[in-house]
Amino acid sequence: MTLKEAILQSLEDLGDLTTYMDIHNQILKMKYYDYGAAKTPASTISALLGDFIRKGDSRVKRIKLDGGTYSYYLTKNEKEISVDVLSGESVDKSEKFLKTNKSKTYEERDLHILLSSYLKSLDTYSKTIFHEQSNGKDSNQIWTHPDMVGIKFLNLQSKVSQNFLKSINRIDTFKLSSYELKREINSDSELKKAFFQAVSNSSWANYGYLVAFEFSDSLQDEMARLNQSFGVGIIQLNANPYQSKVLYPSVFRDLDFKTIDKLCKMNKEFEKFIEQTEKLMTASEKYVSGAEKELDEFCDMYFKNDTEIEKYCKEKHIPIDQEFEV
Repeated sequence: MTLKEAILQSLEDLGDLTTYMDIHNQILKMKYYDYGAAKTPASTISALLGDFIRKGDSRVKRIKLDGGTYSYYLTKNEKEISVDVLSGESVDKSEKFLKTNKSKTYEERDLHILLSSYLKSLDTYSKTIFHEQSNGKDSNQIWTHPDMVGIKFLNLQSKVSQNFLKSINRIDTFKLSSYELKREINSDSELKKAFFQAVSNSSWANYGYLVAFEFSDSLQDEMARLNQSFGVGIIQLNANPYQSKVLYPSVFRDLDFKTIDKLCKMNKEFEKFIEQTEKLMTASEKYVSGAEKELDEFCDMYFKNDTEIEKYCKEKHIPIDQEFEV
């Protein structure tokens, strides 16, 4: 049998709620599948279980346990599992605790360093723009500022080609992006509000994105429609930032320099981000590395390794996928 068939048969054998490690052990015990030379078969089981859920396979369901991990079961066995377990009364204690003790749940801005780490892996410099630091007291400024801005430079190996491209069309040497970040989006109304906030906040940039840590599976069709109609991309952020996914790509637009000028006047951090970008773009060859280091130090911090990420997520109570824990 295939590995997915082995997983389904093991779920059938075990009958009740079970973890990916229990399934892995059942496959080994019953010799349902030969892993061959695979080094991390348990992590493969975890990833395939995630595929069942992400692809909406009706045969498998899961519930969240304490600490953000999951237990899985066959849909056809649902009637055999006690109601209190499926409703979370006895299993999902962490979720109930978070609802009653907000000091134990993560904040939206706790996610910024995860997004900056993801963007850094794509050679994009990013910077958080704090709305509260802007001039004026207009509450509508939340629909003007992006949560984060990013810039990616065209990577040309030859200094001659770099200088040539700068001289003929400086805009094409970099791409500016805008990011609107949310913890979770669970309903159609939440999606529309967040999406059009992203549309408004990204009008100045080459690319605009709505980013969230959690999207309801029921919103896929509406996300696709909004993306096709308005061109703002959608990213699902993961606790392991390198596993974050662009669900829908952003459509390129020319920069709106009038809006960039407005944002520079409103927010000093945004103005400095543009200033640092310009400094790197215009630096002579011997000063490029220094300007690049200065921009990197000005931009948001990012994680250097998985250990740092896992420790941070646990401290901030950000749910960690099983795939990341393995």
